[in-house]
Amino acid sequence: MYVLTSTAVNIDFNPMAFIENLKYMGVGMLVIFVVIGIIILATKLVNYLFSE
Repeated sequence: MYVLTSTAVNIDFNPMAFIENLKYMGVGMLVIFVVIGIIILATKLVNYLFSE
């Protein structure tokens, strides 16, 4: 048998925090795209060098 206990959690809703963090999310997405691009280029280079 499970017993649920309620605890008082104070969660504040601050929409401006989302707006302020958009630049960090944008930089993170840019880094992800750059890393994926490097992986693609490295794969193409290895395929070119070792293909018969």
